[in-house]
Amino acid sequence: MDKIEVEGINRLEGAIQISGSKNSSLPILASSLLIDEKIIISNVPNLSDVIFMIKILESLDSKINFKDSICQIKSNQPANLKVSYDLVRKMRASFLILGPLLAKYGYAEVSLPGGCAIGTRPVDLHINGFEKMGAEFVVKDGYIKGEVKGRLKGCEITLKKISVGATENIIMAATLAEGETIIKNAACEPEISDLSNFLVSAGAEIYGHGTNVIKIKGKKKLRGSEFSVMPDRIEAGTFALSVMGCSGKIILENVNDLICDHLKKIFEPLNVLSLNKKDNGEKLIVKKTNKFLDNVIFSTKEYPGFPTDLQAQLIASLIKSEVQSVIKENIFENRFMHVSELRRMGANLKQKGSKIIINGVREIHGAEVMATDLRASSSLIIAGLMASGNTTVNRVYHLDRGYEKLEEKLKNCGVKIRRFSE
Repeated sequence: MDKIEVEGINRLEGAIQISGSKNSSLPILASSLLIDEKIIISNVPNLSDVIFMIKILESLDSKINFKDSICQIKSNQPANLKVSYDLVRKMRASFLILGPLLAKYGYAEVSLPGGCAIGTRPVDLHINGFEKMGAEFVVKDGYIKGEVKGRLKGCEITLKKISVGATENIIMAATLAEGETIIKNAACEPEISDLSNFLVSAGAEIYGHGTNVIKIKGKKKLRGSEFSVMPDRIEAGTFALSVMGCSGKIILENVNDLICDHLKKIFEPLNVLSLNKKDNGEKLIVKKTNKFLDNVIFSTKEYPGFPTDLQAQLIASLIKSEVQSVIKENIFENRFMHVSELRRMGANLKQKGSKIIINGVREIHGAEVMATDLRASSSLIIAGLMASGNTTVNRVYHLDRGYEKLEEKLKNCGVKIRRFSE
């Protein structure tokens, strides 16, 4: 099993090329099942989650060529509309194939993602939406079997809770449904707009994406298309917080105006962090200033608020600050598993319910730590950059789910970092 060793550094200096968005790529790849003709998707990151999605599509008889960030896909009528547990268990986003399969073929049999149970988890939001569109479901032996007679029917769906995955799944299904579908209380994330823009390029009619009300007019067929995935705003935010943690100046390349403005807004309370756009928003200069940091309070929220996917990295970046900070997690329960690992390095962190109170310390020390999930793994890398001595991060397969060429990018900024196996 791979590990990463990182040596503490005082400053980051260099340029980093931001990869395409994982959270855009996965639903766009899933939506290829809706389209008979060839599609070409560029700026696709080479991540383990992307590879898992490609394997799922290939199990459904899609022909795929993925090389140099370009994914060419030709979907075909699957011989079998069942997707096994071995494929689905590795990635919760695999549930995004349910909507396209129901819309295109009228049937789907998909293993429930690990940890999900009908009745208590957000997977309900997907199922309830499809049921309103005319699908019927049976859960048996860990699989959910969905079937619809004829085409799905457009309708009005109000999500009980804002959900990115449910919004995406229903949008995809609605593109081939009969009539108009209206999604209320929809998620507004840029990645949903990216998926919608791809589908529009393939002939879909989608209005209002990026708002809480989305309208989709169903078509009988979609066409082939070429599309470039948006940059990854979470990766960009992670590297910005690395500068916050250990000082320096970096240039984030291959970003866009929306990401620059979003990061400037969500990091506004971090008055020591300077972010300036360059080249019409295609580059973002991130610099830590000599200002004195004010006490900060952050709460994770749905877009355009502070993303839960940057919560762990934010905590890591603040553990050596000279103030008290409070971070409140509002999106997910039990998303503080990185806290105990950061404490092993000397961080002064206290948990009170859904809040973490950070009392800054002068110094933290390198240690052997264990990644528990994707974003926790990146927080441990940030802490390793800030620590005296060397830090070894175990279970870095979590990191490979969402960060492309991380070691190479950090080396370009002067970091001594290596991957090794034992």
